[in-house]
Amino acid sequence: MEFEEKRKILIDSLRPNGIGNKVLDAMMRVPRHLFVPDELQGTAYIDMPLPIGYNQTISAPHMVAIMCELLEITEGMKILEVGSGSGYNAAVMAELAGEKGQIYTVERIPALALFAKENLKKAGYRNVTVIQDDGSCGLEEHEPYDRICVTSAAPRVPQPLIEQLAAGGIMAIPVGNGEQQLVIVKKDKEGKITQQAWGGVIFVPLIGEYGY
Repeated sequence: MEFEEKRKILIDSLRPNGIGNKVLDAMMRVPRHLFVPDELQGTAYIDMPLPIGYNQTISAPHMVAIMCELLEITEGMKILEVGSGSGYNAAVMAELAGEKGQIYTVERIPALALFAKENLKKAGYRNVTVIQDDGSCGLEEHEPYDRICVTSAAPRVPQPLIEQLAAGGIMAIPVGNGEQQLVIVKKDKEGKITQQAWGGVIFVPLIGEYGY
């Protein structure tokens, strides 16, 4: 079965999860098989996380869809991602933000930063910049960000990420050790912060100054 046909079956299976067409259409345009190790390409369109080395994983497609839906990404947004992994999640957000949008994604593991960079280039994404650094501190040089997406679980919401979130911005971040909750952080136009737990999730731990 061709990759595109497998991808369509996967995307159709996500529709009952309350994911909007905008997010699903974006995911349909991203070749997930280019973001996994070569030996795992045959399983790229199964709805499950897959190992990408260094005790890290590419998130299950349904989790990518849920986070993108909760972030309410629109065209032209500037987005910070903490934890590039293989680059897949950044690619989906790049589709949602469009050519006028810009994704900055930070990965602490040098080999994975290179892997993500190569995968994104291979897939044709030019509006994603991969940076190797401690993402728990955010990325001051391009702040503020309309959206922040964190793909590993922190002990609490890192203060630098709150500060780097633009007024009117939204952040999605898993929080907790053991029992984790996906937390949606919103900053209103006056700078007031609200946090709301969406539900239980399982992510690898965020490592760094503001992580574990």
